[in-house]
Amino acid sequence: MGQEGLDKYQLAGLDDRERGFSRPVGFEQVGEGYRAVLRYETVRLSTEIHPTQDDALTGLIQTLQAQGYRQLKTQRSFRNGVYLGSQELWVEYPDPPQADPEPSGFFGRLKHWFTSRATNG
Repeated sequence: MGQEGLDKYQLAGLDDRERGFSRPVGFEQVGEGYRAVLRYETVRLSTEIHPTQDDALTGLIQTLQAQGYRQLKTQRSFRNGVYLGSQELWVEYPDPPQADPEPSGFFGRLKHWFTSRATNG
């Protein structure tokens, strides 16, 4: 991380334990491609190599969402190595749809059955 001329972002959201966080995301150039890198607590998460920094960032967001991170948003703070401060707008990433938990117990299944019958006509 810290290669000159690359973008940097601020990433914020809720982690897999529903705790708010805000951390910088940097990029590493690997050959002709890029890898997004996030350090959060004791974890260093880096993506596979992507053709662009934007693709690497999208890959990072998808990886985090698959691990239970929610309400993710980013703000570019460096573009091509030039500091932008907070001039850029935040970009929010919609959370992936959550599967409805299976109703448990007899009464839970009965309620689910009546609810689904009412909404499906």
